[in-house]
Amino acid sequence: MACTQDVVFDANLIDNSTLEDGLAGWAPVGSCTKLSVHNEDQDKVPTETINTVADDYKPSGRARFRKLRKKTDKVRKRDVVLKFGAAGSISGASIRVMQMDSSFPFGACINGGVIQNQAFVDFFTKHFDWAVFENELKWYWTEAQEGQLNYNDADALLDFCDRNGKPVRGHCIFWAVDNVVQQWLKGLDHDQLMSAVQGRLQSLLTRYAGRFPHYDVNNEMLHGSFYQDRLGDDINAFMFRETARLDPGATLFVNDYNVEGGNDPNATPEKYIEQINALQQKGAAVGGIGLQGHVTNPVGEVICDALDKLATTDLPIWLTELDVSESDVDLRAEDLEVVLREAYAHPAVEGVMFWGFMQGHMWRQDACLVNSDGTVNDAGERFIDLRREWTSHARGHIDSDGHFKFRGFHGTYVVQLATATGKMHKAFTVEKGDTPLELDMDI
Repeated sequence: MACTQDVVFDANLIDNSTLEDGLAGWAPVGSCTKLSVHNEDQDKVPTETINTVADDYKPSGRARFRKLRKKTDKVRKRDVVLKFGAAGSISGASIRVMQMDSSFPFGACINGGVIQNQAFVDFFTKHFDWAVFENELKWYWTEAQEGQLNYNDADALLDFCDRNGKPVRGHCIFWAVDNVVQQWLKGLDHDQLMSAVQGRLQSLLTRYAGRFPHYDVNNEMLHGSFYQDRLGDDINAFMFRETARLDPGATLFVNDYNVEGGNDPNATPEKYIEQINALQQKGAAVGGIGLQGHVTNPVGEVICDALDKLATTDLPIWLTELDVSESDVDLRAEDLEVVLREAYAHPAVEGVMFWGFMQGHMWRQDACLVNSDGTVNDAGERFIDLRREWTSHARGHIDSDGHFKFRGFHGTYVVQLATATGKMHKAFTVEKGDTPLELDMDI
């Protein structure tokens, strides 16, 4: 039987430069009360991933991505019913729904130099939601010489982020690896070092209380033990306890590398979980797990297995320093898609931070998304395409009950309703949930 109501759901329409013009030129398509979904061209989906595991390993390819799309739909989307009053007078009115923000943030690291580069700033402000300072908050930067504090650089970056509406991860209060510890700290005895640690906590956390929603408390404890070797087994938990006391609103993370790769015996998911449990048993308020994500030749199933194991802690997981290194930019784009699809489809992952994105301004080579001249390469286009795929816009008409139904990604939206008397707008939020979200619009 032919349907009579025109409704279309376009999951990939993202040209939302303004509320009024973002969907300019749209028109209802088809004649069915069910929402139709537009997916990206399957021919553009990579058919293989690149990896360095055994020769008989079968690449993830298209079948893996199909599975991840289904998983993503379940994990990141929800059915929504917008309910309007006075159904008789509003039935048939044109409606458009546009997603303005996602509840799953993507971010990137910045420093004092790159925020002077207009091409960098343009890409960052358009495509990223959060920031993290590359070095400017680290102890070796803020107190390179004993007693000589420098917060000017961090303050300047915070001001930049405030102006652009970007929350900032606090990276990092301490760093456990010996070769990045200031020389003056290495010359202190036990009591002097303990005093310096307490001074660092007091100075940093009272200055910036409430400014950083996340802190990496003691970076890379799976790979370093500078403070533990000198101050005893309780020092790492002490750092967490004191951070929670001085800035109780911040979520406190462990943060380490190679955990997601399956190739480092010092950084297995099991050892990470063991470390987290030990910290918690000593009263450490561990609130999140950071996977740095310095990746080469990623294998999706390996990443997923690590995420599954870490998820047993019931702690949120963030990729905190993602860069995917591959000299061939086409392969880099495919490798990046492998990592991002695995992360986005996993229910325990709550955000992804890139460790830079512009050529000449990154810690690792062959990982950029944007070339030094500001042009976006294939890896950058793949990232933009995925963000477009993971954004929802819907359009159609109010039904005879005064309702409009769609399925959308979690985040904030604006609905625009066109009636004989004019256009009306209202914002709403789609949060996680297993049941349809019913919202009274009362426009």
